[in-house]
Formats: sequence, structure tokens, C-alpha cells
Amino acid sequence: MGLEKLITPLHLDVLKEIGNIGAGNAATALSILVDKKIDMKVPTVRIITFDEMLDLAGGHDNIVTAVFLRVEGDVSGSIFFILPLDQATRYVQQLTGDLSFSFSEPPYSEFGLSAMQELGNILTGSYLTSLSDFTGLDLYPSVPSISVDMAGAIISFGLIELSHTEDFAIVIDTALDENGQNESETVKGHFFFLPDPDSFSVIFKTLGVGMND
Repeated sequence: MGLEKLITPLHLDVLKEIGNIGAGNAATALSILVDKKIDMKVPTVRIITFDEMLDLAGGHDNIVTAVFLRVEGDVSGSIFFILPLDQATRYVQQLTGDLSFSFSEPPYSEFGLSAMQELGNILTGSYLTSLSDFTGLDLYPSVPSISVDMAGAIISFGLIELSHTEDFAIVIDTALDENGQNESETVKGHFFFLPDPDSFSVIFKTLGVGMND
């Protein structure tokens, strides 16, 4: 039976709760970093296919910014945090105060790239800490790398590196905004977690919501 038939609303509710706690932790860390009140929300958590990942990233040829890292430990997998160029630009401008920074045209300043990488680092660390607290699993993230490229190239590279055999990812929609911002100014991205084979079942088993084959 395919994975999509095994995932229930209960599984997704648990993942969303983990995501919301992780988002709260990330918002606290970012608020301290930028010395401003930052709010983060997780509107939805879904299980999607790789083709749907590409659609969410804007299509194969869409240029995006992405932070990529590996997770090892009791479960393993890959993580992508993907933002459209305009959203990534807005975030870096907010963080650095440099309104001249833009991802629309290379070369990009090292300072701006570091700010984007730090966003991915904080989000990933917060989500993984939340998942680890819920499950008791030991999870170890690698040092994140940042890319500005076509979504298809970024995602394909990550999957080739893994010789990935699973065709599903967990997507945590992420909305980040400063206190008092308009909805149109909210920075929105997608956090994709691609567990390696067998890791889905390990995660849900430790959460007490096992998957029945």
C-alpha cells in the first residue's frame, strides 16, 4: 500500500503540532537576533510527492533560494527550506537593514547569503528540536548549504545525492512576519523534510501513531 494511504489526519495533526512548537521556538530565536517581535505560523502540514514539491517551489525552471542539509541519527533524511527570490530578498532586508540587497541579480553579498543561511539554520534547528522532544529520537543536522538556482536543479541534486527511493516528503508551510506587518509583507516559504526509507514509520511509531501496512 502506498504511503499516502497510510497517513491519516491524526498523523498530520501530530506533525502540525510539532511544526507549531518549532515555529514558536524559531520566532523567539529570530526575535532576539533582529531585536524585533517576530511571529511564525504553520498554516498547514502535508505529505506530498516530489512532483508536488516542484509545483510548490514554482515549477522546475523557477529560480529560488534554498537551504539544504542532511539529518542523521535515529532517523535520517534531507531538508530543504525554499523561498521565492522576492520573499528571500525581503527577509534579508528585514534582518540586515540593507534595503539595497536583492537576490534578483548576482553576485550576492556574503552578508546577505549568510543571513539567509542563518534563517534556514534557525528554522531547521527549531523544527528538529521539537521533533526530537516529541519522539525522544536523537537527530543531528549537518552544516546547511545555500543555493540560488532553478528549483528543479536544487531538488534533483539533493535527491541524486541520496539515491532517494521514497517518493514523498513532509511539507511544513511557514509564514514569518514582524509584529504589525500587513499580510502582504509576510515572508512565506516551504520547509520540506524528506525522511529516508523506513524513517516515516520510525517517527510515527515513537509518536504512538504507528502506520499500519
